[in-house]
Amino acid sequence: MSVDARKLEVDIELWSPADDFYNLLVNDTHHFITASPDTVQALDIHEGDGYTTGSIKSWTYCVEPGGAKEIFKERVVVDEQNKTMEMVAVSGNILEQYKTYKLVYTVFEKDGTGFVKLQLVYEKFRDTDLEPDQYLNFLTNLLKATDSYLFQKQRGTSH
Repeated sequence: MSVDARKLEVDIELWSPADDFYNLLVNDTHHFITASPDTVQALDIHEGDGYTTGSIKSWTYCVEPGGAKEIFKERVVVDEQNKTMEMVAVSGNILEQYKTYKLVYTVFEKDGTGFVKLQLVYEKFRDTDLEPDQYLNFLTNLLKATDSYLFQKQRGTSH
């Protein structure tokens, strides 16, 4: 992390098993579109398989349902041993607002309950630039919707 890098983070409790959520996060990211079609419209793979380290993919999404569409093009870094996935911005709308931007997802268990730690690691162009709180809220809601989708799919129920 560079000297100027900042970080926002949140731990999200999961309904679905941690291993299943991690598998979806790394190997089945297309389910984000199914889980939250109002916010995620497309996922395109540009290099690699989209799931292994070095793959390049882009997302088309709206931070708020019905809002302006944005593009986030990322390079994927996967750490299977620590159940961590990084999505490093290589282009897109977010890099118009921040010098650098990276999402880090770490899935873990605590006292028999699954969690995903979401971290936004970023550098501002200027100290007066806004914190990416709206992106933290957007991603938190997206992860919760995807967890609910996975839980319902596994159980054949809704909650």
